Amino acid sequence: MKKKAILAEKPSVGRDIARVLGANQKGNGFFEGKDVIVTWGLGHLVTHADPEHYGEQYKTWRLEELPMLPKRLDLVVIKQTSKQFHTVKKVLNRQDVGEVIIATDAGREGELVARWILAKAHVKKPIKRLWISSVTDKAIKDGFKKLKDGREYENLFAAAEARAEADWYVGINGTRALTTKHNAQLSCGRVQTPTLAILAAREKAIQSFKPVPYHTLQVSVDAGATFRWYNRKSGDERIFDEEAAKALKERIKGKAIAITSVKAKKKFTPAPQLYDLTELQREANKRYGYSAKETLGALQKLYEQHKAVTYPRTDSRFLSSDLVDTFKDRLKAIDVQPFRKTVLEASKLGVHHAKKQMVNDAKVSDHHALIPTEQAPPISAMNDKETKLYYLIVRRFLANFFPASESEQTVVEAEIASEALRTKGERMISLGWRQNEDEDQAKESKLPKLTEGEKLSVNHTELKRGETTPPARFNEATLLTAMEKPAQFMEEKDATISKTLAEAGGIGTVATRADIIEKLFSSFLIEKKGKDLFVTSKGKQLLDLVPEELKSPALTAEWEQRLEKIVQGKEQKSAFIADMKKYAHSVVGQVKADTTKFRHDNKTGEKCPECGKFLLEVNGKKGKMRVCQDRDCGYRKNIAMTTNARCPKCKKKLELRGQGDAQVFACVCGHREKKAQFEERRKQSKNKNVSKREVNNYMKKQNKQDDFANSALADQLAKLGLNKEK
Repeated sequence: MKKKAILAEKPSVGRDIARVLGANQKGNGFFEGKDVIVTWGLGHLVTHADPEHYGEQYKTWRLEELPMLPKRLDLVVIKQTSKQFHTVKKVLNRQDVGEVIIATDAGREGELVARWILAKAHVKKPIKRLWISSVTDKAIKDGFKKLKDGREYENLFAAAEARAEADWYVGINGTRALTTKHNAQLSCGRVQTPTLAILAAREKAIQSFKPVPYHTLQVSVDAGATFRWYNRKSGDERIFDEEAAKALKERIKGKAIAITSVKAKKKFTPAPQLYDLTELQREANKRYGYSAKETLGALQKLYEQHKAVTYPRTDSRFLSSDLVDTFKDRLKAIDVQPFRKTVLEASKLGVHHAKKQMVNDAKVSDHHALIPTEQAPPISAMNDKETKLYYLIVRRFLANFFPASESEQTVVEAEIASEALRTKGERMISLGWRQNEDEDQAKESKLPKLTEGEKLSVNHTELKRGETTPPARFNEATLLTAMEKPAQFMEEKDATISKTLAEAGGIGTVATRADIIEKLFSSFLIEKKGKDLFVTSKGKQLLDLVPEELKSPALTAEWEQRLEKIVQGKEQKSAFIADMKKYAHSVVGQVKADTTKFRHDNKTGEKCPECGKFLLEVNGKKGKMRVCQDRDCGYRKNIAMTTNARCPKCKKKLELRGQGDAQVFACVCGHREKKAQFEERRKQSKNKNVSKREVNNYMKKQNKQDDFANSALADQLAKLGLNKEK
C-alpha cells in the first residue's frame, strides 16, 4: 500500500502533524511514518518570475519597454528556500507516494502556497485537503478523519492565483512606469493606492476645515440636576448666533423650570460580538498601540506555536453550529487565572445563551470567529504581547456566555419661558456580561427624583462656548475600519459605489490589510506622528501622478467581488486576467502621457557614500532615515529611531539619534544623554529595583495567582536578589 505525502505550510505545523500521526522517523526536511510522510514549506517556496525572466529588454527599467504583458506568468523557485523546495519535490514525487494531502493554512493564500509548489514540482497525483481552524492535537485528528477532495478547492486556487497575477500586472507595470518616468522610487498597487487616497482625502478635509463657533446653554436647578437647551425642530443643542445665545440667557433669567415629561425605559446591551482579525487588530491598536502587522504576527504564534487560538485570518465574527459541542472543552481549557471565577459562572449558565449569541451558520464562510482552542494555554511560554492578545480573545469569548447588561435610561423634558430643556440619566440594574470586564464598566449618571408638572427654581445659568471640530486623523485602528468600510469615508456619496463596496467587504482582505499598511510605511508614502497617520509629500505627489481610476476604492472593491465570484464558480479566471492586462496597459499609457512633474522636496546636503547623489530624509515607521534618491543605488541608513525607553523627566518615549559611539537619546522636552550614560543609569536602576517584567514573569509561573501572600512573593524575590531592601 502506497504512502500519503502531507504538505504543511511551516515546519512547526508539520512537526505537530507528524507527531499526531506517528511519523517519528526524522529525515532532512520531513518526518516519515508507516503510512505517511510529512513535509513542509517555509511559507512560499515558489513565486512569480521577475520581469527580466521574460526578456533581456526588461533587465533595465525603461519606460519605452512598457507595458510588460507576458501571455502567462511563469513560476520560479525562491532562491533563499530552494533547498527545502527540492526536499519537498523529492518527497512528493517518490514512487511509494500515491496521494498528496494539502495541509497548508486553510485559506486563499494557503491554497496558493501549496498549489504553486505542486505545479513547480510537476506533481500529478490525487489530492486531498485538510481543512481545520486550529492546530491542536484534537483538531488535527478530527481533520484527518474528514479529509476533503482536493478538486473542491480548484476555484479557491483559481481566485488566489488571479489575485497574485492581477497584482503583478497592475503593480509592476504601474510602479515601473511611474519610477522610470520620474526617476524616483514610486510604487502603486490596486489596494495600496486607494488606501493612500483615503488617507489623503481625510487630510484634505482637515486642511480645508474652518471651525465655526457656537454656544450651549446649561441651566442648573436646586434639586441637583443640570438641563441643556435644545432646538425643538432639529434637536441640536448648539446655538451658532452669539447674540441669539445671549438674548436667550437673558430671556430665561429669573424664570422657573416646569417639568413636562419624565420617561424611563430599560436598555439591554448584549456582549460585543466575537473577534475577527480586523476587529482584534483595531482593539489591540487602541489599547496597546500595536500595529496591524504586529497583532497578526503575534496571533500566528498563538495559533501555530502555542495552539491557544483558532485560525486568525478570519473575516467572520460568528461560530458554526457544529462548534457548540466544543464549548465545554474550551471553557475547561481556559479555566486558569485570572479567568477561573468567570469560567465557573459561565459553566453554571450553560450554553443556551452563548449559542444564541455566538452561533450563526449563515455568517460563517471559510472560517469562524477567533476563539480559544480546547487545549490549555502555555501562558508561561507566551511573551507579553501574545498574553495580552490571548486575554482579549478569552474575555470576549467568555462575555458571550453572560446575559446583556441592563440599565434604566431616564429622559426628563422641561420648559422655561417657552424654551425646551432636557437632561438625561442612567442607572445600572444588572451588569450582566460587564461584571467580568476590566475596563468596560458601565458609567452611571444618576438623576434626582423628578416628577411631571413639578416646578423648579433655577440657581445658575451658563453659556458655554465651543467650536466645530474637523474630522479626526486616521490611526491604524481607524484606517482598518476605512479599508473595511470605505464607502463611509468617501468624499462623494454614490449609492451604486457604496453598494459595490459593501458587497465586496471593502478593499483588500483581512489577511492582506496589515501588509498594505506596512507597504505604505516602507515606501515612505505615509508616516506616523504619535498615533496619527500623515500622508508624506511623496505620497501626495504620487496621488497626483497615478491615473484617477486607480485611486478609487470602488475599483479595487469591484475586483475583490470578481475574485469572490471565481471562488463561487460564477466567473472564469481567464476573463478577469484579460481585463487586468487591459487595465495595466491603460495605466502605463496614462503615465506616459501625463505632463505632471515629481519633485524631491526632502533633499539633504549629505551625499550618498555609494553613488554620490544627495540623500533624502524620510520618516520611517520607527524613526528618521536617510535614503538615496537613486532607485538603482538603494543605500539607506537610520539617523533617529523611536525607542521604548522613557525620558527620566517627562516619561515620554526617547528617540535614539546618531551612529556608533556618538549615539544620543533625546526627548521632545529637551532632555539629552549619551547612550552609554543611559545604559549605565538603567543598569544601576535595575540592580536597585524589582522590574515590572520580573514580577510579571514570576507571577505567570504560579498556577494559582489568587493564592499569593505578600510574604511568599517577598521571600522568593529575596532569593533571586530582586527585593528592594538590601
